[in-house]
Amino acid sequence: MPLIPRVDLRQSQTLVMTPQLQQAIKLLQMSNLELDAYVDQELERNPLLTRDDPGEEGTETPDPPEAAEGRAAVDAVAADDSLLGVAESRHAMDVDVDNQFGDIGADAAGAAAAFDSWGGGGASDFSDPSGDLERVLADRPTLRDRLIAQISLDIADPGDRLIALGMLDHLDECGYLAADLADLAARLGCPVARAEAVLDRLQRLDPAGLFARDLAECLALQLRERDRLDPAMRALLDNLEMLGRRDTQALLAACGVDAEDLAGMVAEIRALDPKPALAFGGDAAPPVTPDILMRPGPDGGWIVELNPDTLPRVLVNNTYHARILVQTDDRATRRYLSESLHAANWLVKALHQRATTILKVATEIVRQQNGFFAHGVGELRPLILRDIAEAIEMHESTVSRVTSNKFIATPRGLFELKYFFTTAIAAADGGSSHSSEAVRHRIKALIESEEPRRVLSDDKIVELLRKEGIDIARRTVAKYREGMRIPSSVHRRRDKRLILGGN
Repeated sequence: MPLIPRVDLRQSQTLVMTPQLQQAIKLLQMSNLELDAYVDQELERNPLLTRDDPGEEGTETPDPPEAAEGRAAVDAVAADDSLLGVAESRHAMDVDVDNQFGDIGADAAGAAAAFDSWGGGGASDFSDPSGDLERVLADRPTLRDRLIAQISLDIADPGDRLIALGMLDHLDECGYLAADLADLAARLGCPVARAEAVLDRLQRLDPAGLFARDLAECLALQLRERDRLDPAMRALLDNLEMLGRRDTQALLAACGVDAEDLAGMVAEIRALDPKPALAFGGDAAPPVTPDILMRPGPDGGWIVELNPDTLPRVLVNNTYHARILVQTDDRATRRYLSESLHAANWLVKALHQRATTILKVATEIVRQQNGFFAHGVGELRPLILRDIAEAIEMHESTVSRVTSNKFIATPRGLFELKYFFTTAIAAADGGSSHSSEAVRHRIKALIESEEPRRVLSDDKIVELLRKEGIDIARRTVAKYREGMRIPSSVHRRRDKRLILGGN
């Protein structure tokens, strides 16, 4: 049977990563410093863009409807009316980045052409200058990055992790904790004993000597790392003022050693680093400008607003565009002006979209973590990206980009948005979930209280936890148990039989 050619019409949907969509995603995950640098580059590149500086007089800054709309929207989201509960009414501002900025309309093709035509290694061609030696050196991990990575690995409890990050923000350029522990605990809403326990874990991080409160403690931490903190050395550290006065006889009496041993101890102390953070450039706690500001509201809630100091304000200079367009008949110049106008309009809308998305995510995080802000770390609830994404009807990837390198200034301190996300264990009855750290503590408590002749297997622990409303799999119990270095029921039963047999 011969084949008969025919024409079919089919309709399908595809996601096209246009240049403006790619750049919008990059804008969303930029920090305020990176965004400011990017805007400066665009101001130099595009003659139709101008910075809106209210304090600069004598500058002719036109206010076309396109730019005025974007500026008014940014001002609106930074105003005091951004109370919790108001965000739900701003449906017009809820435009997801993943929706490709559908309101740009006909400008999309021109903006894409502008991004393609510029190229040449600029910020708009999405190139990755991996061969830039200065950038490679600048991207070297700082001491703060190193400490944050260690904190994330060594401290599993989300509340303790927040306490640790609060202490990290008070680390001075030499590596000392420049904050009173009692005041810090009161601000975070936790007992002083818990803050001291977290500080003890921080003082075991690498490099040794960090988070000390005085010189003697800094040296003691380094000696402890070398296993040289014996009673004689402790006595020497307790009498550093004698060492400064070179009072040898008093030191010999205080330490209970002879002159030769004392000379060796002094040599060990001189080999230590009294300012351990300076080896990394003293940037353990660099100044951070918050992207979001939060304060108590008059009605008992919280006011969440964008920091106006981190919002780049740019306008489209339509007057200049119209003036040059009238004065030239050159086709290439007119095409360049058209492309620049499309790109400028797109940037204004993209900055507006970035601001509203950050505010929307931050407001929802504050709403769901209200217990922490109101009562302290004891009320920190389990939270994952999906919880925020479902509440604000955005994609998880968008929430992930927003919470990266974005900081919020709260009455309890300055925190990165991503620190409020913790893992959770679902409740068996479908109710509120349980923190994974709380489940770990419960597993440990059950094992510690088990009878010697009735050792609990992992399956039995799962059964007991489900009776308490915690829905957990057996392999998760085994993973948590192994993470706490608790042997299996077989090994525990064998050990307890040996103990009973010995008795």
